[in-house]
Parts: sequence; C-alpha cells; structure tokens
Amino acid sequence: MNRRGILVFVAGLCCVLGGTGLRSSTYSQSVAGVDVVPLASRLLLAAAVALLAAGFYYVVYGIAVTRLESKRRQHDVRNVLRLGFVGAALVGVFGVVTDQWVGLLFSLGVVGFAVTFALQQPLFSLTGWFYIMLKRPYQVGDRVAIEGSKGDVVEVDFLVTTLWEIEGDLVTSHQPSGRVTTVPNSVVLSSHVHNYTREEFPFVWNELEVQVAYETDLAFAREQMAAAADDYLGNRMAAQIERYRDRLAETPVELDVNSRPSVNVVQKESWVTLRLRYLVDPRRGQRVRNELYEDILAAFNEHPERVKFPVSRNR
Repeated sequence: MNRRGILVFVAGLCCVLGGTGLRSSTYSQSVAGVDVVPLASRLLLAAAVALLAAGFYYVVYGIAVTRLESKRRQHDVRNVLRLGFVGAALVGVFGVVTDQWVGLLFSLGVVGFAVTFALQQPLFSLTGWFYIMLKRPYQVGDRVAIEGSKGDVVEVDFLVTTLWEIEGDLVTSHQPSGRVTTVPNSVVLSSHVHNYTREEFPFVWNELEVQVAYETDLAFAREQMAAAADDYLGNRMAAQIERYRDRLAETPVELDVNSRPSVNVVQKESWVTLRLRYLVDPRRGQRVRNELYEDILAAFNEHPERVKFPVSRNR
C-alpha cells in the first residue's frame, strides 16, 4: 500500500471513531431546532465509507494492478476497479446519510429509470465501454480507425476513447499529426472499427508500387524486386507469417500465404506496375516503404539494359 492509501485509511478510521462516538453520545446540541449531533454523526460515517472505499481501492490497485506487466491490462483493470469502488461508495454513503437502505435501493431504481431517458447518449457510451472491455475490438496501445478518426489509443475512459491522431488533414503517410482526438465509446456499437495492431497479431500487409516501361524484362525485374525486399526484411517476415498462419488455423478461412515478399504485375495503358506485397509493423510502414524503395531503385539502376522506366509518356 502506498502512502496515499495509508493516509486515506487513517482518515477513514478517524471518521468511523468520531461518527460512532457521536452516535452513542448522550450530548445534545440544537441549532434552529435541529439536533446537530446525529447529523454530524451521519456525515462523519458517510465520510468514513467514502474514505475506506478509497483506501480499499488503493490496496487492491497496489496488489492487482501494479504487478501486471502489461500496461494495457493495468489500464483496463484500473478502470474496472474505479467503477466498482465508486459505485459501492455512493450506495454506502447514501445509505448512511438516509439510514433507509430499502428505500434507497427503491429510489435508485426509480432514479435509474428516469436517468435512462435523460442521459441516453452517455449511457450508450458506458455500454460501449463494457463492450470494449468484454469483446476487445481494441485496447490502449492499438492503432485503430473509428468512424473517420485514425490514431493510436492512449486512453479508454468510461465514456470516450482518446486517440493520438495519425494522418488527418494535416499530414499524410500514416504520420502523427500531434492532435488528440476523442471518440464516444458508443460508436463501437454502430460503426466499423479497424484495428491495425491487435495484440494477437500486430502486423498488416503493405504494398509498394514501381512503374516500369513495357520494354522491361518483367521476370528479371520481379526477381530483383523480390530479392531486394527479401534482403531487407530477412527472416523477420517469415517469423511473422508463422504467427499469421497460426491465427488462420484457428478460423475456417483457408488462404495460401507466402512466407517471403511477392510481386504482382498490373498492366496500365502506358506502363506496367510492379506491386510488391509484404508484411510489416504498421507503425514502421512508411520507414520500411522508403528504405525498400531506395533499395529496389538501386537494384534496377544497376541493370539499365533490362529494367527501363517510362519516358515521355503520361504517367
């Protein structure tokens, strides 16, 4: 338990002692016709409930959360604990203040029914939060696209998800824009969610296009292009593909997946497009694309007689 938890517990115990002491006291003091001793006792006991609930939260947080190695798990468990302890503390505080537990539960039901109509959107967002916690369409640290917003998830609160934006209308090529975007959690119930970095398989397929002239030796160019990509990616892509195949084996989907980069040919009116396909970490996608492009052009330029680029044509 940290120092804050100890202080909260001590304050809560002091309030318990003060409240119970006043409740058992025969001393009476009236202000404007109201006996303030029972009122002070209830307020102290209500404060004790809130402080002890906070103290227990810090204890459980220190035991259950800080020992988790994954920051994603820490974030999720912390939010669940907050919701549970805050709800329990509110019920306890109102119960102590009103001293009518049965009436309190009935009132909570009536109030909850009314609040459902008054606060539909926040409740939808809270429902979306429960869905996110249970179904895991994304979690903190993932790169996602949600209803026109794209970025890295830095916070999943009870009502909103906070993203560090990438792309947007300021930058391109999957680069961070520096802006923070908030998305209501309710959108996961009615919109598509694209997750680029799921914990089980944090990779995506990427493509790089190079345009060559029809006079090019296409078989040779494809071989050079694939070789340059294979030299750059090495065995990393093969290891990632094994994970990909393991994920596919858990589904009824049957796909023939290459362990190495492959090159497809697309015919255009005035040139031929060689399209390199490879697996990559989405956060390194642009860097990998730039370096691969440089390596491929260097390999092509070593054989100008066999690889030619479109010249004096519309591109």
